[in-house]
Amino acid sequence: MYRQLPNQLTVLRLVLAGVFFLVINQYRYPGGTDAGWWLGTAIVVFVLAVLTDLLDGYLARRWHVESRFGRIMDPFCDKVLIIGAFIYLAGPRFVIAHAVEQGELFTMVSGVYPWMVAVMLARELLVTGVRGELESTGMQFGANIFGKLKMLLQSIGVPVILWIVWLNPQAPGREAWGLVRDILVYTIVVVTVLSGLPYITCAMPEMGEKNAGC
Repeated sequence: MYRQLPNQLTVLRLVLAGVFFLVINQYRYPGGTDAGWWLGTAIVVFVLAVLTDLLDGYLARRWHVESRFGRIMDPFCDKVLIIGAFIYLAGPRFVIAHAVEQGELFTMVSGVYPWMVAVMLARELLVTGVRGELESTGMQFGANIFGKLKMLLQSIGVPVILWIVWLNPQAPGREAWGLVRDILVYTIVVVTVLSGLPYITCAMPEMGEKNAGC
């Protein structure tokens, strides 16, 4: 039975992602008296989901039970959790309503905007497409150090952003937290884009051998 534990942890991450979405869906900035409870619960659930990602890969390698199911589902569950979290952070529940009424450009208390999510999603789709094409030819195309760094930064970034939202960087005297948030968010976007470049440059020679121009 222990041989199935890594795959069960992978599926559990997908379940926890769903719980995270349900919890964060109950919040709307600035929130009421229960705002801290929803944000705190969302942080805990997200961290638990990330821990399953660390544990399932470690156990699969230690017990030598890597499977095709895990190879497919592990990155899928990661993307559902991470991209889904950033979609919520760029959504209406984190809009600063009074800023919109005043016509301000920057209106997200999370610091995450839809164009950022679009860039991150485009990177994931491109790398997934390239990986699928090359692996269909028998070439090994696993995650490299840059992809792991990207995942680590994103996994840390989401709970930190939620924590900063809970601190309310719009409140007088807390403006510095807004700067910390913005630096973190833009760093995540830049690292996400740059982490995709090694995959593309590595794949270009292989992809150019056949069906050039397609």
